[in-house]
Amino acid sequence: MSAAPRLTIVIVSYNTQADLARCLESLRDTPPAVPLQIVVVDNASRDGSAAYVRAHHPEVRLIDSGDNLGFAKANNLGIRATESELLLLLNSDTIVPPNALDRLVATLDRFPAVVAVGPRLTDGAGNPELSWGQMISPRAEWRQRALMRGLAADDAPTRALVERLSHEERVVDWVSGACLLVRRAAACEAGLLDEQFFMYTEDVDFCAALRARGGQILFTPASEVIHLRGRSAATAPSATNRRYRDSHLAFYRKHHPRWVPILRLYLALRRQS
Repeated sequence: MSAAPRLTIVIVSYNTQADLARCLESLRDTPPAVPLQIVVVDNASRDGSAAYVRAHHPEVRLIDSGDNLGFAKANNLGIRATESELLLLLNSDTIVPPNALDRLVATLDRFPAVVAVGPRLTDGAGNPELSWGQMISPRAEWRQRALMRGLAADDAPTRALVERLSHEERVVDWVSGACLLVRRAAACEAGLLDEQFFMYTEDVDFCAALRARGGQILFTPASEVIHLRGRSAATAPSATNRRYRDSHLAFYRKHHPRWVPILRLYLALRRQS
């Protein structure tokens, strides 16, 4: 008799069949030691993602959402359909190397005060992603965007700084929802992910809710996961940009309401440029 799953991996899928296949194969080919179940919530993909899972991964539980619910709502659907102690939110455009999840679970087990932990995320070439940070605010966003511009321009000092920071374990305000391990009890106490965020910023808001109840968020380089960013977004760029603006505004309405008029003006000017 197989052990009851301690960990549920929830993967939200939307028109990324090839990426989803790589992600599931990485989990199947070198499975973690921790007893787990994998749940794929398919957001009405039109590329055969659901049929692929049924045909090639009978070990995976497939939930057909019936519509494109967005990231937060689809993850909540997967969470509510399961009962394990631990939950891993995992993007379909990730590849999980051997031992990465066991190391992530071991890190969470070491720190009782930590309720969520995120690994070092890298692209296919091994370059680190800014997958952690301070609570979103105008100042924090300016700093994060400056670092991202430096990385995009292949600025050597910026790349060296991010490389160094990505090898330092630390308590942070948020870690990326592309790979986020959380204790179910803490997630439920926080009310799960806020479904007003269709996509983007929901992970930062979720971490804020966890912290508001006394939990710590940890970034750890002890575990490393490959993240091939933005694959779902690439299938519908204009809709993605609109959803990003909507989530950005929703985040500021919730956490920094006084800044909303300025943000609206900024976003309007960007659309005209």
